[in-house]
Amino acid sequence: MASPVSHIVYAKKYFDSLENGKINSDFSDEEKMNNARKINKDEFILGAVFPDIRVIEPNIKRADLHLKFEPLTLDFSGLASFEAGWKFHLYCDMRREEILNNKKFYNLKNTAELFGRPAKFTEDELVYEEYNNWEKLAYYFRNPPVIDLGGSIDRQTIVLWYAILAKYIEEKVTIKTTRIFLSKHIKLTPKVDEIINAVLKLRENAAAVKILLTVKDEIVNIG
Repeated sequence: MASPVSHIVYAKKYFDSLENGKINSDFSDEEKMNNARKINKDEFILGAVFPDIRVIEPNIKRADLHLKFEPLTLDFSGLASFEAGWKFHLYCDMRREEILNNKKFYNLKNTAELFGRPAKFTEDELVYEEYNNWEKLAYYFRNPPVIDLGGSIDRQTIVLWYAILAKYIEEKVTIKTTRIFLSKHIKLTPKVDEIINAVLKLRENAAAVKILLTVKDEIVNIG
């Protein structure tokens, strides 16, 4: 999986491809293309960072939110904007791992530690400047619309999750902001120092950084 900033930046890359007339290879006809252009961007991004809400609620299992929308493509036909963003999150998780494995990223030093989490937060730091309206997005996250999930996750948990995300994204990603964000992860709290130290080491790995920077250019499959 990628981390929140990366998912948002990749969503921007997706919308840029639509606006520039670069038709995605998953679109088989003009109708699907037109449907994609009707997506509400804010709601899409809201969905694109939703599935990792499980990190603050131990009763939510990864399978509950990450095993949906098969097959994982960039065809969002029939989906509301939030659901389309949710599917995009899962697609990006899959594509990111494909890219990193193809480039043998995990063969490099300090890349596979702690289930690859240091790489995800390093990636957030590297791509932060690719998005230019963080203040507006943070405000939106602090005031999220009502999301109908059939009662599976309570409103209080949803509001808390987006408030945590707002705090994380509103300033440039640094060791300080990463530490604060990690401290909200129920299962990761004891490992915060270890993850931060691994991020600091990974920053110095030029080959790893170079590969992480390529993900943003390859993750949205356009043609």
